[in-house]
Amino acid sequence: MTPVTSFQGKTVALFGLGGSGLATALALKEGGARVIACDDNPAKMAEAGAKGIEAADLRDADWSQFSSFILSPGVPLTHPEPHWSAKLAREAGVEIIGDIELFCRERAKIAPNAPFVAITGTNGKSTTTALITHILREAGRNVQMGGNIGTAILSLGPPSDRRIHVVECSSFQIDLAPSLAPTIGVHLNLSPDHIDRHGTMELYAAIKERLVAKAGLAVIGVDDPMSRAIAERCEARGVNVARVSVEPLHVKGVFADGETLVGVTGDDAASVANLSGIGSLRGAHNAQNAAAAVAIALALNVSPDEIRSGLHTFPGLPHRMEEVGRIADALFINDSKATNADSTEKALKSFDDIFWILGGKAKEGGIEPLKEYFSKIRKAYLIGAASDEFAQTLGTQVPHVHCGTLDKAVEQAASDAQALGAHAVVLLSPACASYDQFANYEVRGNHFRDLVRALPGIEAKGA
Repeated sequence: MTPVTSFQGKTVALFGLGGSGLATALALKEGGARVIACDDNPAKMAEAGAKGIEAADLRDADWSQFSSFILSPGVPLTHPEPHWSAKLAREAGVEIIGDIELFCRERAKIAPNAPFVAITGTNGKSTTTALITHILREAGRNVQMGGNIGTAILSLGPPSDRRIHVVECSSFQIDLAPSLAPTIGVHLNLSPDHIDRHGTMELYAAIKERLVAKAGLAVIGVDDPMSRAIAERCEARGVNVARVSVEPLHVKGVFADGETLVGVTGDDAASVANLSGIGSLRGAHNAQNAAAAVAIALALNVSPDEIRSGLHTFPGLPHRMEEVGRIADALFINDSKATNADSTEKALKSFDDIFWILGGKAKEGGIEPLKEYFSKIRKAYLIGAASDEFAQTLGTQVPHVHCGTLDKAVEQAASDAQALGAHAVVLLSPACASYDQFANYEVRGNHFRDLVRALPGIEAKGA
């Protein structure tokens, strides 16, 4: 835990008692603050009370006593309209901040030079966060990972000159962290997302830019126009910028030349590592993630040999193009995290001879954007509520079968893939939410993994 001593003796309000909210309340209390916490769920209020947190309805509170209001990032700050608690804070003139901001203030107080890597982007931020953490750990560094990935930031150990914090930040968290100024700030890419929470694409992009605007080093992906503009603006303001790309660079940064990662400094360019044969880092999107991780590692004085070792031993993230196992030449991939067409596109780009398991609760647009990849698909296996809609889109271009459940889909896809007698890929990449049949994408992916590992002749990976 990181006790938030910078609020010692102060009274603060807090709304949102999920995982990070409860951790924040406990860290504030441990640091000597009085916390009055609230949640729309009475069970969360009771849980907080059982842990010694003062829980009360903030609608009845005297807001003049609060020095700050801590808002969970999952609660609307501005759009589609501010949550009632945010409205009360604004009316009372109380600042609204989040857990990332509390960490930043504690770092500024107790260890202002503590290494702090903050990572954002519409896509790839979790993979990049996990990858650089893995490289640093393999290189023997004291590193802690958290934020939007896994552990709440205030549940990590306190900032220290001898400890590197690697923190994934969502746009919601950045919006609540006005003093965010990491040692290394990483922005990977921008595409439309969370517009319902930010109002416009321009506002969403502006929030993302804050993460790198005050960084000691800004590592910025420049493969989309809005991110290129962020890099140019940061550089114009005097920020130290390193670009990353899947296209050649002629300025400081790291780019992917096919599977080779090339570092550029001044007029010099040199190969740093090669991604060939690293199953957890397939595809151009992962080449960008790896290029960013390499840029961070080089800035933290990790040697090229240590970087190469870390890349080759990276296990990948569960449910994101995760290799589950093989039967002879047939490869089984769990990409359950692909809950929309944009995510599934990355998987379809990365393989040929695909036996594709898809379906669930459809998102707007369905799989229409994926038609250009239909030639890569040997056969599709439809599950869940979207089956009829997706069957119409597949039409006569892709042989397909209605399986209904994941169990039947795995059984049929495995049989067909083995009959091909070539380098077939059984790919669970649903392009759908899971809620029609599973609690979440993790439960869906875990079930797929279990089904595959039960197949006769499977050589399971990571079992």
